[in-house]
Amino acid sequence: MDILKRIKELTKIINQANVDYHTYDNPTMSDYEYDMLFKELKELELAYPEYKQPNSPTDKVGGVILDRFQKVTHDIPMTSLSNAFNFDELADFYHRVQKEIEAFELISELKIDGLAISLIYENGNFIKAVTRGDGQIGEDVSENVKTIKSLPLTLTKPVNITVRGEIFMPYESFYKLNMEREKEGLPLFANPRNAASGTIRQLDSSIVSKRGLDLFVYTIANSDDFEIDTQHKALMLLHKLGFKINKRYGLSNTLSDLFETINDLDRTRQGLNFATDGVVVKVNQFNYQKELGYTARHPKWATAYKFSPEVVETKLLKITFQVGRTGVITPVANLETVEVSGSNVSRATLHNEGFIRDRDIREGDYVYLQKAGEIIPEIISVNMDKRDKQLPFEMITNCPDCNSVLVKKESDADHFCINPDCPSRNINQIIHFASRNAMNIDTLGEKVVETFHGLGYLNNIIDIYSLKDHYDELIELPGFGKKSIDKLLEAIENSKTMPFAKLFFGLGIKNVGAKVAQIIVDELSDIDTIMSATKEELTSIFEIGDVIADSIINYFKDEKNLEIINFFKKNNFVLFQEKVKKLDDHFFSGKTVVLTGTLEHFSRNELSDKLVLLGAKVSSSVSKKTDIVIAGDQAGSKLTKAIELQIKVLSEQELLEILNEE
Repeated sequence: MDILKRIKELTKIINQANVDYHTYDNPTMSDYEYDMLFKELKELELAYPEYKQPNSPTDKVGGVILDRFQKVTHDIPMTSLSNAFNFDELADFYHRVQKEIEAFELISELKIDGLAISLIYENGNFIKAVTRGDGQIGEDVSENVKTIKSLPLTLTKPVNITVRGEIFMPYESFYKLNMEREKEGLPLFANPRNAASGTIRQLDSSIVSKRGLDLFVYTIANSDDFEIDTQHKALMLLHKLGFKINKRYGLSNTLSDLFETINDLDRTRQGLNFATDGVVVKVNQFNYQKELGYTARHPKWATAYKFSPEVVETKLLKITFQVGRTGVITPVANLETVEVSGSNVSRATLHNEGFIRDRDIREGDYVYLQKAGEIIPEIISVNMDKRDKQLPFEMITNCPDCNSVLVKKESDADHFCINPDCPSRNINQIIHFASRNAMNIDTLGEKVVETFHGLGYLNNIIDIYSLKDHYDELIELPGFGKKSIDKLLEAIENSKTMPFAKLFFGLGIKNVGAKVAQIIVDELSDIDTIMSATKEELTSIFEIGDVIADSIINYFKDEKNLEIINFFKKNNFVLFQEKVKKLDDHFFSGKTVVLTGTLEHFSRNELSDKLVLLGAKVSSSVSKKTDIVIAGDQAGSKLTKAIELQIKVLSEQELLEILNEE
């Protein structure tokens, strides 16, 4: 067999199958056939890496790990759009165009709520993907974008083309990702746009490949190189070349037609599997676009009409209460099921007593509901016209699960159940302890914990390590079996060697998150030192205040918590930490640093950890003691204060240069 010929053949067949499936919605082979061809190609590339093609579909599984993203200057700048928030403002846009062009056509396309991207192809082959950045300079995220299944690596014609599109995360992928993060004890993404943006900036492309991103392409940056004269024809060409386009658009010749098109698209979006926050309205004819030109910031021939959040009315049937792992009591609105932004909603969080009283929410009220960021259901107000004899809300005084008297301090907005034996608290504490950010017992998820708790096997953290004593019973449980129980017990055994900071975080001490746990462990090193630390000793640690110190001291006053610690000691868990040696001669050594704004190359936690290792103290507030403020995009009051106090401010680019030099 001619290996090179076969690799080229497989590459071509699989790439075409991807286009047929993801772009044209017309699968030309079975999943099994596709998997077999993909497997064959992967094995051949592994055996003959010198023959791997630059447009190989195996790149879609990721695996490239970068140190950082390279900056790239856009050959053709990526401009932003002006906004119209109602039909009056949309009419103003229309009339401004009409003053310059007597007869024109408009094309209206759904505005995808994602991450703008520029895609560069040479001779029909994918070369590079660059983020918008500031419109002039973006970041090369090619390795990550390559993993998106709907991206064609080879076009149907060997053209040189630069196209613009929107990377987004479908709702299905978003919900799945957040469910996984919740089980692992990680912070949840607020909406699909944030999730897509955070994903595309991952330095490990294999992570990106698992998150189910998608892509719509909507324009050709170098349209003059092609025989097309309208945006509509550009969309048709993009589709023929193998790109996935959003087929939900409309053409209008009058203002009334435009309003009707917008309303049609607004209705259409409700059942979609992706977030859209408006409609992009463009003059369809390219020659008119050139004639109209640009302002200093925006094209005069286009605008973005923003949808108003959908607000619906429904009845609040009952207010119930949930118990969290720290004992916090959260009121929950149980609603008459109603459709909001394309999905059925029957529950919404009411946060705490203050939230309910501020809005005077009562059982039996008709309430106005919307999805915050089109995702999270929230009650925004009450329809007072329909209020009859509903009784004012009264906060419960006893735990809904164990009936213990609830406690609320003046400094807290929340009520707490402080009974350490409360079943709900115990379940949630076990789930937290097993999460990835803590002991990483990945097979001990929420459903498994609830099942084992209901059967009496799990009542507290210590019981996790006694599950092996019930092996013969566990393997007989429906839905488990020998293989899954063996895997679970192996994960439990491996957890005994997790770093001390992970164990300390896993204890679930109120106000002690993963970062705080790491700070305390780095400073005090072992469990006995932490347990015996006074309030003064704890608060002397940088960023540890009275509230955290009190939480730690109170935790170790409880005899049942001391039993847990003694268990860990007797069973050889890691309860100490060797101090990480910090650099003493780095630029950041001994300096107090504050982070503000959105950073492109780091998460806040990543950069904070890095700076601490370089000898810096990272603070959350700007004061006269602050040495440096690192300001990302959309930096706010902290940057203003730093300028007022004449504190040194570093941009992210300056930060990167310092880190690279050092």
